[in-house]
Amino acid sequence: MSHFTHIKTSFQNLFYLEKALTRLNFMYKQEKKIINNSDSKLYNIDLVIPQSNGYDVKFSSNGQEYELIADISFWEQAYPVETFINRISQQYAGELIISESQKIGFQPIKYKQNNDGSNTLVLERWNVD
Repeated sequence: MSHFTHIKTSFQNLFYLEKALTRLNFMYKQEKKIINNSDSKLYNIDLVIPQSNGYDVKFSSNGQEYELIADISFWEQAYPVETFINRISQQYAGELIISESQKIGFQPIKYKQNNDGSNTLVLERWNVD
């Protein structure tokens, strides 16, 4: 019997979540789901990380954020759930910082993953008078 767990996250932007998963080398696929509205049909995109046992890991939007949905008893990822979410959160934050800072003129000049698991991000902006 499967017992799916829904874990709240702070991932609100699909684009940054996909970039984080890609940077961490997670293979995923998009799954489009239809949400019926009284006036029209809305589409939502979930991200699915396939597992060999058929119990896939999914990031599904609840309208505000992407929840992690998984059957923890069939977890096959290389890291425990907490570490998995922390690693993705760290990459997501880095992608968000880079993209948002570029909008105000900063350019990333260094992005390094350190041995202790932390990331170093250096941005610069030149003042043009």
